Amino acid sequence: MLGRIFKAYDIRGTYPDLLNDQMAWQIGYGCSKFLLADAASAGETTPMMKNVVVGRDMRTSSPTLSKQVVQGIADHGGNVIDIGLVDTPMVYFAINHLDCAGGVMVTASHNPPQYNGFKVSKRRAKPVGEATGLADVRKFAAMVDKATLVPASGRSETRDLWAAYTRHVRHFLTLKRPVKVVIDASNGMAGTMVPRVFGPIGTRGASGVPGLTIVPLNFDNTKGTFVHEPNPLVAANLRQLQAAVVAEGADLGICFDGDADRCVVVDEKGHVVGCDHLTALLAKSFLGPSPGSAVVYDLRSTKAVPEEVTKAGGRPVRGRVGHVFMKALMAEHGAVFGGELSGHFYFRDNYNADSGAIAMATVLTLLSSTARTLGELIRPLARYAQSGEINFQIEDKDAALNELRGMFPAGPQRQVDDLDGLTIDGFGREGWWFNVRKSNTEPLLRLNAEARDRKTLDRLLEKIKPKMGKQVDH
Repeated sequence: MLGRIFKAYDIRGTYPDLLNDQMAWQIGYGCSKFLLADAASAGETTPMMKNVVVGRDMRTSSPTLSKQVVQGIADHGGNVIDIGLVDTPMVYFAINHLDCAGGVMVTASHNPPQYNGFKVSKRRAKPVGEATGLADVRKFAAMVDKATLVPASGRSETRDLWAAYTRHVRHFLTLKRPVKVVIDASNGMAGTMVPRVFGPIGTRGASGVPGLTIVPLNFDNTKGTFVHEPNPLVAANLRQLQAAVVAEGADLGICFDGDADRCVVVDEKGHVVGCDHLTALLAKSFLGPSPGSAVVYDLRSTKAVPEEVTKAGGRPVRGRVGHVFMKALMAEHGAVFGGELSGHFYFRDNYNADSGAIAMATVLTLLSSTARTLGELIRPLARYAQSGEINFQIEDKDAALNELRGMFPAGPQRQVDDLDGLTIDGFGREGWWFNVRKSNTEPLLRLNAEARDRKTLDRLLEKIKPKMGKQVDH
């Protein structure tokens, strides 16, 4: 049963059929055994290295699952610092702020309300995925028998870290002119985080930050249900926000996912800002005080990202999709900033971790430093035609990739690489590039393509699509 809920990057399943309380206790035990051993193997022997941070989201099953995880950690011998109802990036902050062995966040992120799960991080909030420890957690969890175990005497305490977390996030926020923002919390943890970090929202949207006006949407997270799916990458989930921005005459809108580690921005006219375009825009502001630094971006991003980073005097670093790979590249290259098409944004001064709250603070800071609108700032960056991610259902994924490779062979001005799926880049001469990646869990291929103009993109897609199976909405 445990094997069905362990994924490539986290643990997730429906509650209580696939994921139940007994499993949560086992997972807590397994996490403690892995995290404490990992810290010890790195020579981390301070008293804090027996401490594991635990946080949880607003789902109705989260309090029970959190309690079981805490007990499992303590029964192994780990000491728990329970920080309560928080956004996922606050767990990353707590691990570093308190110098702990790692942490566990009880959340199912953007999944429907019947789901729950766990995101595990080790020391310095480095992500724990299948290849970096999750397989060990699964093994330790499967092997422990609660009925015969003699529990160890790990301690558990609760701490309120909101004041320290607020100071940390506010470090990224400086408003030079008033800004009005509509925030859609998606009935998720942004409904708790935004009032705590940016101040209580009073009449007429006044916030705890001078000059910042916040119009709240879907902040109520007490019921564990969602007005719309808490996934800001789905266009339908942004419609309420887009309408509100226009109706309120706001400068921008921000939609968070369920655990508030991802966000998507819309401009003053309600137009969705591509996360890669936002990466290009923010990169310039981070490179100003850190000239020559690296900026990490995922390989699905527009060519405008490396172009703008280079133009601003930075070093563009192209990486695989996923926070495990992005955070590793951030550390390896000493990058000042990173952005992913999925709405994750990474910051050197946030322990190389992603944060929806800090992404919000940096966008507000940038916008307040200019008289131009967000739409005006983004327009020159959205200079190429993009397909967006298109999904195709196909059983023999490898055969399709091989056929595409044969159709577009490498040459003097066409590069082919396998960094993450198949990328074929003829942008220099032919004016296009594309990437095709296999889904880890489904018989799907995911296509992202870009060209200098729409006509070139359409011709490219006419060649590619017939080789990729049945196009599906997913």
